[in-house]
Amino acid sequence: MPLHKGSGTSREVSVNPFYGAADPVGGMEAAPPKHRLPDGPIAPTAAYQIVHDELMLDGNARLNLATFVTTWMEPQASVLMAECTDKNMIDKDEYPRTAELERRCVAMLADLWNAPDPAAAVGCSTTGSSEACMLAGMALKRRWMRRTSGYPATARPNLVMGANVQVCWEKFCTFWEVEPRLAPMTGDRLHLDAEAALALCDENTIGVVAILGSTFDGSYEPVAEICAALDDYEQRTGVHIPVHVDAASGGMIAPFLDPDLVWDFRLPRVASINTSGHKYGLVYPGVGWALWRDAEALPEELVFRVNYLGGDMPTFALNFSRPGAQVVAQYYTFLRLGRDGYRAVQQTSRDVATTLAGRFADLPDFRLITSGDQLPVFAVTTTPDVTSFDVFDVSRRLREHGWLVPAYTYPANRQDLAVLRVVCRNGFSQDLADLFTDDLSRLLPELRRQPHPLNRPESVATAFHH
Repeated sequence: MPLHKGSGTSREVSVNPFYGAADPVGGMEAAPPKHRLPDGPIAPTAAYQIVHDELMLDGNARLNLATFVTTWMEPQASVLMAECTDKNMIDKDEYPRTAELERRCVAMLADLWNAPDPAAAVGCSTTGSSEACMLAGMALKRRWMRRTSGYPATARPNLVMGANVQVCWEKFCTFWEVEPRLAPMTGDRLHLDAEAALALCDENTIGVVAILGSTFDGSYEPVAEICAALDDYEQRTGVHIPVHVDAASGGMIAPFLDPDLVWDFRLPRVASINTSGHKYGLVYPGVGWALWRDAEALPEELVFRVNYLGGDMPTFALNFSRPGAQVVAQYYTFLRLGRDGYRAVQQTSRDVATTLAGRFADLPDFRLITSGDQLPVFAVTTTPDVTSFDVFDVSRRLREHGWLVPAYTYPANRQDLAVLRVVCRNGFSQDLADLFTDDLSRLLPELRRQPHPLNRPESVATAFHH
């Protein structure tokens, strides 16, 4: 969550006189302050209208092609979520059926991800993939400590990953004092591969993180090849290095659209997997899932048991209280769609992505980095011949039409590469893609007439959200 500073101003909220005067409970004698608590209550209809009006200035979530997060669910799901907002997910003794739905979701994911024994797999819901990654990282570190008989004073644990990882992994390394070993990008290699991973591993590597769907361009990292390289490394050195698959997005794409791709618990070296229920799991934020192939992969000492809410309650989480609504919505979506339904929804998103990417490729101004044939996500940059504008100009001009499309540079060693990234989610239909293409076609002639890119300070990045 972003950090915010307090405000020293004492401005008041602008209030339409209709809001108070028309309310039978009573009007407002004075406008409420913006940055301190009002002295007294106001009518609920007035409070609602004030907040509602302010939120009108937000962007349209359905036109946000930056976010991976679900922006549409069925009305029935919204009703279920409203019915569960007051249920504390952690209180499994008081809300046993909500806890049972969570257990079923874990079992469904274990089966979906080909756990050798789905009944032996261990998992939990989280607030999102970021928390799930933190939990998986803690398990990797604790297993390394067991292997090295504690925490040797001369040893510093490290985690190997590509420089394209989501920032939550860098947070994990900072918070839990693990050395991040980031494989830099080079040339056309824009994510981690087996050779780059192996070059960074040693006896203090707690694990390798492989990403099934890079945040930067939607590409899959070669999980099976990374595991095979680590198999050879273990044969030579005797050092066992587990793999965690960050499948925040791909974990709910590959099982349905790429069933022959081996990336999951079919690989014995994969110890844990996470996904975001609120991304291609098709649930409103925030819910994520973390699964371990068996109890051995999740050290027991990380699981806490408390009884002060009633019953014996094992818990593995960074927080404690949170609503059960998103977990219920995840179960609803699993039940509602099934495998065939998920396959149809995700295939539609991929079809829209590949079609839209093809339209960019047909324009002389752009070159594709990825084409949307893995995650329904693609990245595109301008060709060397384009000197009048850059991707930041395109992003700014699309925003004028209501489209939120991020422009940003790649990480270390490829910071020269600036791209636009388009995320195609459920609800971004072919009709909307046609409208997007029409708007892009209208603004390109104006961009081509510019003498040069605008190079404003804010062009370092525009609305880059994970």
